[in-house]
Amino acid sequence: MSQPSTSTRHEGPDMKLFWACFVGLVATSFVFGVRASTIGNLQDSFNLSETQKGNINGAGMWPFALSIIFFSLIIDKIGYKTVALIAMVCHVVSLILMLCATGYESFYWGTFLVAVANGTVESFINPVIATVFSKQKAKWLNILHAGWPAGMALGALLCAVFPDTTLFFDAPWKFRFAMCFIPVGIYTLLILPRTFPVNERVAAGVSYRDMLREVGAVGSFMIGALVFAAVMQLLGKPMQLSQTLLAGAAVAVLAGLYTGSMGNWLFIMVLIIIGPLATTELGTDGWMQELLKLSGPDVKHFETWVFVYTSVIMTVLRFYAGPIVERFSPIGMLVIGSAIAICGLLFLSTAAGFVILAAATVYVLGKTFLWSTTLGMTSEQFPKGGALTLNSVSAMGVLFLGVLGNPMIGYKQDVDMDKRLANGHTALLQQIKGTPKEALLGLAPSLDQEKIKALPEASRKELEAVQAESKKHVFVDIATLPVFMLLCYLGLFFYFKRKGGYKAVHIEGIAAPEF
Repeated sequence: MSQPSTSTRHEGPDMKLFWACFVGLVATSFVFGVRASTIGNLQDSFNLSETQKGNINGAGMWPFALSIIFFSLIIDKIGYKTVALIAMVCHVVSLILMLCATGYESFYWGTFLVAVANGTVESFINPVIATVFSKQKAKWLNILHAGWPAGMALGALLCAVFPDTTLFFDAPWKFRFAMCFIPVGIYTLLILPRTFPVNERVAAGVSYRDMLREVGAVGSFMIGALVFAAVMQLLGKPMQLSQTLLAGAAVAVLAGLYTGSMGNWLFIMVLIIIGPLATTELGTDGWMQELLKLSGPDVKHFETWVFVYTSVIMTVLRFYAGPIVERFSPIGMLVIGSAIAICGLLFLSTAAGFVILAAATVYVLGKTFLWSTTLGMTSEQFPKGGALTLNSVSAMGVLFLGVLGNPMIGYKQDVDMDKRLANGHTALLQQIKGTPKEALLGLAPSLDQEKIKALPEASRKELEAVQAESKKHVFVDIATLPVFMLLCYLGLFFYFKRKGGYKAVHIEGIAAPEF
């Protein structure tokens, strides 16, 4: 296998490279935080339904997965530096498209391309850090992913501090997205002079086929089916279950014939869990401010400050993840985190006023280490999989979130609101009912935002009361996901305990468990 021309072996950790990757992740989540804080403004500007908002949030996630899978398959051939340059170009072009958006369709495509850029960044930063810190992968991947909540906090803070600023633009939301060029420019300047290492899989001489064997036929089926569903969503066509399963089966057959492997069963378990995990964390993050807007105290931008508050907690905790990982082990952290996340989500479903701060604190303590620790565990348990296994986990989580998670959250909100209004608020419903719109499970009811703007004050307050109850109930629905995760993690915890406890696997003499 050819070596990337820009790669060399480092005698010690290159901290400048670490910080370049860290700021790259900050840039990706900064855009995410701005969009999460601005989606309400976009709804007013473009007359979006809840389902369309869900589709935009989905477009901000699942193309990430397509790019991360694609580059994971070729990154060792073309080099990390090349992939980083592609990410920079995609970020710049996508932000220009978003600034020029005139409606749902055009903003959707700008969001789509920025997700491609984000996935491209993720495709190189994770394997780079796992290689540079090969003896402490879980610790340093947790620290790296402190960049995600840090970027979200900065993006949300920008929106709170400059809520009505337009500068040279005709709308505040355009000013906000223009500010996204700042972190993108910084990570570009940091990345350009850096030299990248060779992935430990490549350095150890593990073949490309052996890398693919970790994913195998079963993993390829799962990823292939969701990729097909994502492409159908991209083309604006309804997802047919039979076609989706056939597409996944076709990919599985090809992968099985080439690798001769069904896949590492432990890795398959991680792939199964990551979808609910992504929806628990990223899905909730994407909707948090909208869900809390009607439940918080009468404090300007309270929902944004809660978002910033939880993001800061996550950033600090991930920076100090090392001692926690050593104390509880990655699988122990996942068990504890999912249990606390359940409590936090249920607490949020009943909290109101300033009590939301306490509920949000419990929730963030639960979710903080879930995603980053899963990546750490993956890098430690499947080193033969190299960039592919590490990035496939992120891709699978985001695919699930974009194709199923976010659209389902939006769909359930539309349906729940329609039922609540039809049960005791029929006159109000007739005043604001919109045209049903396409959704994942068929047509979804919608509310016409223009009609809502024209409501008298009494009717508006009646609507807000119904919306508050409906939006808070979403947390109960989401809480079922970490319940599933907890059961899976407990199974893995006892599996490792039976083997003598959790231990990182080193690439020398590795024996992957298979079906």
